[in-house]
Amino acid sequence: MRVRSVVIAAATATMAFAGSAQANLLDDVKAKGFIQCGVSTGLAGFSAPNDQGKWEGFDVDVCRAVAAAVFGDAEKVKFTPLTTKERFTALQSGEIDVLSANTTWTLTRDVNLGLEFIGVNYYDGQGFMIRKELGIKSAKELDGASVCIQTGTTTELNLADYFRTNNMQFTSVVFEKADEIRVAYDAGRCDVYTTDRSGLAAQRSLLKAPDEHMVLPEVISKEPLGPSIRHGQSEWGDVVRWALFALVIGEELGITSDNLDSMKTSANPEIRRFLGVEGEMGKQLGVPDDWAYNIIKQVGNYSEVYERHVGVNTPLQLERGINALWTAGGIMYAPPFR
Repeated sequence: MRVRSVVIAAATATMAFAGSAQANLLDDVKAKGFIQCGVSTGLAGFSAPNDQGKWEGFDVDVCRAVAAAVFGDAEKVKFTPLTTKERFTALQSGEIDVLSANTTWTLTRDVNLGLEFIGVNYYDGQGFMIRKELGIKSAKELDGASVCIQTGTTTELNLADYFRTNNMQFTSVVFEKADEIRVAYDAGRCDVYTTDRSGLAAQRSLLKAPDEHMVLPEVISKEPLGPSIRHGQSEWGDVVRWALFALVIGEELGITSDNLDSMKTSANPEIRRFLGVEGEMGKQLGVPDDWAYNIIKQVGNYSEVYERHVGVNTPLQLERGINALWTAGGIMYAPPFR
């Protein structure tokens, strides 16, 4: 009986601690009045300051969506630019509340680094960019190449695996920041630039002569990119996760930043729940019931965010591909909104 009592007491204490830990960060964020969001030091289309110094991009809008959900104001975010070496420490130490910085979800990061990935906002894969004048058509022709790469990334590990698997040699030219790599590659300090294909598209658009460069056809890895939080903050994680899902669900339901007010009169019960006309979905998350309305109104749905920052009419010119909705041939999917 005593053993059972101790077990029950321990379990109760653990649950109490877990409940406290889960509630703290959401409460703390509400109390301080803004979200501290870790982003990259600058990657066009994903997170970079514009000409007025305001942060813009796909990853930036994830944090703005969370702010819209919590505060009803997408501008209540402060951004902390972080290198790939700094980003995890900043999250672990509590310097930031959420990391949204073009980060690949892996087992080691999920389990050993104390992170909790809350979803995927862009499905990517690693590729190679070269100068067209080299006449290379396949990554299998890169034996002996010098390769510019960012340290502390999964691309560094994938590169080693790929060349080892194909019995090829390479020389690494390593940098901490993406813009440093672009400058070095543009100056001819390496033959090849490797990172996620979306990153290559972003960097290619900023080269002196983008048309003189090409991305090889091979995709050598899976790179599910998404925001993360610290372990042990489940309630905060729920808010961040469903803010991300709300972008996708908004597109699924055909709700845009332009038509959402008229959609309030829809007879579709899922749309009415989503816009806060019926039910208490926000209350369950600890945020106002019009949280999803505020996200779509101020940030847009997933399609609007995608096309604004990385779509075919932007310098990155990225097709939706597998990032299309599951109903349109892609794999972008959110759980039911009920």
